[in-house]
Amino acid sequence: MDLAPFDIDTSPPSPELLEFSRKDLRETPQVREAAILELRKLLHNATDLHYRDDDDFLMIFLRPCHFYAESALKMMRRIAEFKKNNYPLMHNLSPEDEKISFIDHGIVNVLTNKDHKGRRVLLINCGKAWDPKAVSPEKMFRMFFLVHLVAQLEQSTQINGVVIIMDFDGLSLKQVKALSPSFSKLLLTFIQEAVPLRMKEVHIIKQPFVFNMVWQLFKPFIGEKLKTRLEFHGQDMKKLHKYIDPNFLPKNFGGNLPMLNYGSRDWYPCIEKYTDHISKWNTYGFASGP
Repeated sequence: MDLAPFDIDTSPPSPELLEFSRKDLRETPQVREAAILELRKLLHNATDLHYRDDDDFLMIFLRPCHFYAESALKMMRRIAEFKKNNYPLMHNLSPEDEKISFIDHGIVNVLTNKDHKGRRVLLINCGKAWDPKAVSPEKMFRMFFLVHLVAQLEQSTQINGVVIIMDFDGLSLKQVKALSPSFSKLLLTFIQEAVPLRMKEVHIIKQPFVFNMVWQLFKPFIGEKLKTRLEFHGQDMKKLHKYIDPNFLPKNFGGNLPMLNYGSRDWYPCIEKYTDHISKWNTYGFASGP
């Protein structure tokens, strides 16, 4: 299947990918069918929740939960809680409202290629590339949120998961001040409780000494599971390469691919393409009220 470089792959999983999912996620036709039926029944009985119940939609939640329907329903409930608790931030989210942040600022980026394990790699530029006056922390979060809504439609990503690289190159007090305790809590609550994706690794790179101030803000909100997936590399890209093969990384990160010459401007049409999915997602959560 030929894809534009800035698009997701919505094709069905290959036999090799399904075999990986069988080993890693318990996915077989029988387990899949039984889990979909059970989750649909649980969802119908959970009258305070409002979500679609077609097979493809339920798979978004079943795969990261290894096809345990009760765990998938708990995730749906956590997502509803997160949306309710952050109503002003999440209400009627749309790509159009965040278009300028995508087009004019290179804060959020996604590698066009996947890594050696078939995982999507999300890049967040939290250092000198980010001007908090031009793009507030809330706007940065909404960009991140929109990207995750599109990523969840890619079945290979549902199975293989995602990796986040947070680049703090050139971090100064300007950015540190914007990364407030409330924003730190918001971001980490989202990552740990309200993302229906397999978050495999989070890599902190090129962080200067002042990053210690940011880390003190993040630290109280980091749970045990995320701690095991969080790696700090500083300027040592060879350490990063122990986790991501350099043949799948650009030169920006000591890799063998060309320097990055694209960013969120190039990815924006892909986000915009899935506006319908995003609009529908805005209606999911608790059945009444925000």
